[in-house]
Amino acid sequence: MNIKLYADGANINDMLSVYKEGLVDGFTTNPSLMKKAGIKDYKEFAKNVVNEIPDLSISFEVFSDDFEIMEKEALIFKEFGENVFVKIPIQNSKGESSIPLIKKLSNEGVNLNITAIYTIEQVKETVEAVSENAKTYVSVFAGRLADAGIDPIPVIKESVEICHSKKNVELLWASTREVFNIFEAERLGVDIITVPDDIINKYKKVGKTPEQLSLDTVVTFANDIQELGYSIID
Repeated sequence: MNIKLYADGANINDMLSVYKEGLVDGFTTNPSLMKKAGIKDYKEFAKNVVNEIPDLSISFEVFSDDFEIMEKEALIFKEFGENVFVKIPIQNSKGESSIPLIKKLSNEGVNLNITAIYTIEQVKETVEAVSENAKTYVSVFAGRLADAGIDPIPVIKESVEICHSKKNVELLWASTREVFNIFEAERLGVDIITVPDDIINKYKKVGKTPEQLSLDTVVTFANDIQELGYSIID
């Protein structure tokens, strides 16, 4: 497949496991994943990850809600390694646009991963703002759009065309919900898809026939019934 798989998580042991297995092409993380993993020192965690994984793309997100501090954080992350991409949300929690900061950082040569994107307008603004002299990921949250009852496919289709109109800009399918999303993203021409650990584990099993899946399902039911001791007829 042409699409690149990026593992989405913040457990360094899990990250190193898939890295050593050669299962993924890069990594992303975010503050929520950091919280879930119990990370106490973000800078130390980021340095350790880059030291252990020096040859694959790794995205680290800024923590501040203030644009001036965001800029300082981004420049710190930039120094951790050439493989580092700095995640900047498309807006802060006050609804203020990050586009001026995105434009400034990109012009300064910072590789960016613009996150929390849901609309075509946000995609257009981002692509217009970034410089071709730095690399940019445009992260569209397809899974969360689908969770809200919105078909993400038209958004992804148009986003592919917009992102591919500019050098060094790649479209990233974020918030993956199922293995089939990987094949959907590949079919639509998406460059990257972020994949959580549970989806990576399911992806390893790709290739089974429907007949095999049917039998596996029935065997699972049978094993659970035996373990639970269920009986309808006494």
